[in-house]
Amino acid sequence: MPASFAQMPRVSQYPRRVRSHMRTTLLVIVLTFCALTAPIVAAQRTPLPTHELAAAQSAVARAENADAAQYASEALLRAKTALSQAQAALAARKAADATGLAKLAAAEADYAYARSRDATQRSELARRRAELGELRQRLGMERSP
Repeated sequence: MPASFAQMPRVSQYPRRVRSHMRTTLLVIVLTFCALTAPIVAAQRTPLPTHELAAAQSAVARAENADAAQYASEALLRAKTALSQAQAALAARKAADATGLAKLAAAEADYAYARSRDATQRSELARRRAELGELRQRLGMERSP
């Protein structure tokens, strides 16, 4: 018995249109996925460390104003070097490196500031003790322990 037309499998009359429709659908899905994930990826980027860089610059300036070049020159030099490296990393858009270097520069500058303040206070204490000894000598007082 010959097969009837009802029993034959259905063959698409427009196979190119179906493929084109599938490509269009796939393209729409991909573009929608990209549009939805773009804000998430943008939010995960590391922001530029402008605050850390400004803090490091002010710490270096404070150390310089406290005569750290005289009393803690090595620490001040390390702070300036780290600050210039942080600025170069920021220019190269390496935010993580710039953040770390800016924090290092601030720490070194704070250390130089502390060393400078310590040295100036020690010299001030020595000057005052010498003054006190001189006054005691003029008054003829014995030196008390």
